[in-house]
Amino acid sequence: MIKQDVERVCDLISSRRQVEVRTIVAIAGPPASGKSTLAETVVKSLNTQQNSVVPFATLIPMDGYHLDNGVLEPRGLLPRKGAPETFDVIGFCDAIRRLQSARHELFYPKFDRHMDIAIANAIAVHPETPVVVVEGNYLLMDSDPWRTVADAYAATVFISPTLEELESRLQQRWIKHGFDPKSALRRAKSNDLPNAQLVIRNSRKADLNLNQNYTETGTRYAF
Repeated sequence: MIKQDVERVCDLISSRRQVEVRTIVAIAGPPASGKSTLAETVVKSLNTQQNSVVPFATLIPMDGYHLDNGVLEPRGLLPRKGAPETFDVIGFCDAIRRLQSARHELFYPKFDRHMDIAIANAIAVHPETPVVVVEGNYLLMDSDPWRTVADAYAATVFISPTLEELESRLQQRWIKHGFDPKSALRRAKSNDLPNAQLVIRNSRKADLNLNQNYTETGTRYAF
């Protein structure tokens, strides 16, 4: 059940709490794996457990570091949006490293899927917030520059359903965006699934692995 996975992640975070530096937790996995929903639920659960005006945990999605369409299009990368080369990876890694020891408020971008743009300074991290959960496809990639931020993560989680399950979820995702089933499947296979295979094949081993191959009250836990 989803509740059990949230509890397992929260227990892992509790066991890896850092002293005198902020605890940063990475939740990674291929597109449509359920990492975003899991990360959001974990942060909500951690904050619910505390009785403080300062958030105990804050969520930073890697999607905020998408390069703008105006940058991607002239480079021929717009059809590949979501692939590693379509992110400001260096900027992302630098920003995550700053989280560990910063004693002042920090601001991070957030991606708006409906507008298809990243919104600057949309997420605030309070200087006294002890835990930050970061979620994204490529966080555990065993290659530079992703590897340069590996030592910043106090705990890592990887979610990986089967490729068959991911294909089904990705097709449904594009259908929800108005594509017919055939076009949705073609879209998933042309970009999303190759990205998923890259993540599964090249990610480092995590402290906790989840498969997320189930449904929760009749609704797929992926969107």
